Amino acid sequence: MNKVIIFDTTLRDGEQAPGAALTSEQKLEIAFGLEKLGVDVIEAGFPIASPDDFNAVQTVARMAKRSAVCGLARCLKQDIEAARDAVKDAEHPRIHIFLATSKIHLKYKFQKAEDEILALAKKSTRLARNSCADIEFSPEDATRTNKDFLYRIIEAAIKEGAGTINIPDTVGYSYPQEVYVLIEDIFNNVPNINKAVISIHCHDDLGMAVANSLSAVSAGARQVHCTINGIGERAGNASLEEIVMALKTRKDAFKNLKTSINTKEIYRTSRLVSNLTGFVVAPNKAIVGRNAFRHEAGIHQAAVIKQRTTYEIMNPKDVGIGASELVLGKHSGRHALLKRLKELGVKLNKEQTDDLFKRFKELADKKKEVFDDDLIALVEEETRHIRKIYELISVRVTTGTDIEPQAFVKIRHKRKIYEQESSGDGPVDACYKAIDRITGIKAKLLNYKLDAITKGKDAQGMVRVELQVKGNIFPGRGASTDILEASVKAYLDALNKIAS
Repeated sequence: MNKVIIFDTTLRDGEQAPGAALTSEQKLEIAFGLEKLGVDVIEAGFPIASPDDFNAVQTVARMAKRSAVCGLARCLKQDIEAARDAVKDAEHPRIHIFLATSKIHLKYKFQKAEDEILALAKKSTRLARNSCADIEFSPEDATRTNKDFLYRIIEAAIKEGAGTINIPDTVGYSYPQEVYVLIEDIFNNVPNINKAVISIHCHDDLGMAVANSLSAVSAGARQVHCTINGIGERAGNASLEEIVMALKTRKDAFKNLKTSINTKEIYRTSRLVSNLTGFVVAPNKAIVGRNAFRHEAGIHQAAVIKQRTTYEIMNPKDVGIGASELVLGKHSGRHALLKRLKELGVKLNKEQTDDLFKRFKELADKKKEVFDDDLIALVEEETRHIRKIYELISVRVTTGTDIEPQAFVKIRHKRKIYEQESSGDGPVDACYKAIDRITGIKAKLLNYKLDAITKGKDAQGMVRVELQVKGNIFPGRGASTDILEASVKAYLDALNKIAS
């Protein structure tokens, strides 16, 4: 079999993540997204759990046209009947029954012997098979189950009609090599294993859910349980997007195995699940994280500009992201800056470019990311043909709720440095009075306006002022991540126009 069946349990195991509860309407919306994504099986919920869960599974079952719709059930008559009734209207109904098989579960959860569990598994599988043609059986906590008993219960479940045997690493305890050997051993020791599809279900408690799932596939498993964004109980489940893109990207390692997933729907589906569950996707999350296709380091950016594949093993368009992005920050180099300026339609001579790059680096040291609007502000400041008669060297202010603001300003004028200090009604007023003492220009401040150039706590502030001298009005503007510095720059910009 050259195909890996994608069994999505976002609506069941994913919803069991604390805080991720979904309404029937939200489940239906995600189910539409999952079918559009191309998942083979949608585990829509646990019908016996609540009336709303039953309704959700039933609604999804009636909606789905291509995907099989699955309801989960314990090995109990009422569970199986509830699952049967919930999925019966589906084009492709499936009942998924599970029963714990590890010694720790048998001792503390069931207080039953292995033979009792084996008999229950047989009876329940038979009951489920009489209700539905497509039955999946899971020996819960399989990776911690005695192997000989595991072989016996798998053989019995297949004999009673289970067409899929799912091997759960329920508590995320296993590791890739161990999973590989377990799947191999099941193939080698269960006589009728050729009559069923072997599936894998991994949790991420040790951060190996995806690696364990792929290891099982390498050993011959042909169905994978997974969730969008890897959400699920405790640390979560194996991530659908990571498994699918690993198989697609490393066809050499996975023998050209295929899935039915339309990978261009991955990003959209990820955002849908994130928005409806309220679970934010981490920026460094593989495939769908905000930074998955963004580059900041100058060496990386220079290489990516020449050839994307130097630092990208996937095309972002393949997962529904428009393009990779060169992030401008303190690690960025000249190549990335020049590329962004070209995209913005900015043309500078070499001297202007050198000066802009220097000021870009200074700004990047102050904030995490330099946005296009930040660059435009720098370019405007660089290309304005105004003589810098007065140039800011430094500004220092002491202020507080119980003290009068004091400003100390240092300015360069005609190659000389001038210093003055002053108090004022506020820190900005104190700065302006100190500047007035240096310049001797008697100007009246008509307007002062502060706006954020970009978003975020480290955004640059753009200050615009209007000064009046002898009936004439002179505008000025200045930008900085420091509001006082921006205010002083704006004031000096207006004074430079007055003095020109």
